[in-house]
Amino acid sequence: MELSKEIYLAIHSVIGSRSVVLHEPEFTGKEWDYLKECLDSTFVSSVGKFVERFERDLEKFTGARHAIAVVNGTAALHIALKLSGVVSNDEVLIPALSFVATANAVSYCGATPHFVDSEDSTMGIDANKLRIYLEEISRQEGQFCINKSTGRIIRAIVPMHTFGHPSDIDQLIKVSKDFNLFLIEDAAESIGSFYKGRHTGTFGLMGALSFNGNKTITTGGGGAILTNDDFLATRARHITTTAKLPHKWEYRHDEVGYNYRMPNLNAALGCAQLEQLPQKISSKRNLFNLYQAAFDQIKSVKLISEPHNCISNYWLQALLLNTENEQERDEVLQLLNQEGYMSRPAWIPLHKLPPYKLCPRMDLSKVNSLATRIINIPSSSGLVKSLI
Repeated sequence: MELSKEIYLAIHSVIGSRSVVLHEPEFTGKEWDYLKECLDSTFVSSVGKFVERFERDLEKFTGARHAIAVVNGTAALHIALKLSGVVSNDEVLIPALSFVATANAVSYCGATPHFVDSEDSTMGIDANKLRIYLEEISRQEGQFCINKSTGRIIRAIVPMHTFGHPSDIDQLIKVSKDFNLFLIEDAAESIGSFYKGRHTGTFGLMGALSFNGNKTITTGGGGAILTNDDFLATRARHITTTAKLPHKWEYRHDEVGYNYRMPNLNAALGCAQLEQLPQKISSKRNLFNLYQAAFDQIKSVKLISEPHNCISNYWLQALLLNTENEQERDEVLQLLNQEGYMSRPAWIPLHKLPPYKLCPRMDLSKVNSLATRIINIPSSSGLVKSLI
């Protein structure tokens, strides 16, 4: 049987005959109650009790000392990079296999993305390969890592937890320390994912979450900065609120700021969603188990599972075709979408996008291979029931 038909039948055996999108939000909690309370209060913008409540709830769930709610995940990553000290003409190491927001946030700082390769097990940055690469192309000058070719400071490294699967954080922390790099986590996809018992986004100097409409929980549009640093948290709150100084009636601003704070209306939605996060993740893990049983007999493809010692939120279920079957990817995508199972490939690798074609990069052979073989299949938490 041709591979595309085998994959179609496997998905059909799990979710049946119905048209489904790749990932859709589910509102089965107190969303309407909290939104009405927010509207009745008339505090629908960046001032209101739900913003602070959402931040405290995030801190409790993730274990981060501070959570700062902002308008989206890109804004969160932009501010995290800025506050880590990334400035114009710096370079920042980021995975070439990521959503474009990772590179855009670097560019917002006036810095240059420097693309690095991924590994099979996590689809995140290959720490061992990166170490060898940095030993070849960089030199240490005091507390700075200098790119010998460009003369620019390589200021930071940004692991991204692909589809919710934690990257190899321990090894990436070692690389960051050995080469004097700030570690900023792009945890946009990994709310509810844990590495060795600790929530993603809490290992680096700062981390960024996203609550876009297609994420595991959503605020419509929204994100958050996580940090354990009191000073950075204070700075983040200040500059994401237009750097406005407290005053009863005057608008006083002491530096260039950003209108990035999350509106109360969005935070109300987030509070209700966060209450349901354990059930949503349980449903996603149940969906993974059902998919895994369905795909177990198909030898030309594997379902990507959480890395060792990790708990993944399974934001997007991902298939990985064998290398000898990569040419069948588009045929699979065509059949699945034709039959109503919305599916998509991974992102076009960032180094192939027009704004970033001239950026520095290491050998990206693994990224180039993964990008031709990954297929995301329907992943909504509402597809199957929670096991808890």
